[in-house]
Amino acid sequence: MSAKEIKALTRRLYEECNKGKAAAMAVIDELYATDIVQHGSGEDMRGLKDYKQSFSEAYNAFPDAHWSIDDMVVEGDKVAVRLTFSGTHKGEYMGIHPTNKKVTGWGIFIDRIAGGKVVEEWQIFDMLGLMRQLGLPVPTPKKEK
Repeated sequence: MSAKEIKALTRRLYEECNKGKAAAMAVIDELYATDIVQHGSGEDMRGLKDYKQSFSEAYNAFPDAHWSIDDMVVEGDKVAVRLTFSGTHKGEYMGIHPTNKKVTGWGIFIDRIAGGKVVEEWQIFDMLGLMRQLGLPVPTPKKEK
């Protein structure tokens, strides 16, 4: 795929995700490989079923989830996206009961594209910032004397 085609695929993914959970699930089925591998801050996630489950849980917690692309760079078969996430915490998320708070955070995703589908993804998201916005206690480093 050309850089232009990869950018169009990526824009379409986020545009569809911004239409809600049903649209997101449909576009993931279309644009992600069944054996997708996602590398994040925890264990690697393997397979479309687990990937979709993760997205579904996020939409259950933040039904008005919205992603805005801030930067996008394509190099070869990879696309790097810096984005801003926003949503209202209306459902349980990672064991955290709904707070009804509006949150905003940033993330960076690097997707490898093959055959017109995302086959591998690396991601990092500002979970510490999200936890703070939800009012959760977060550890702070001790100041040296």
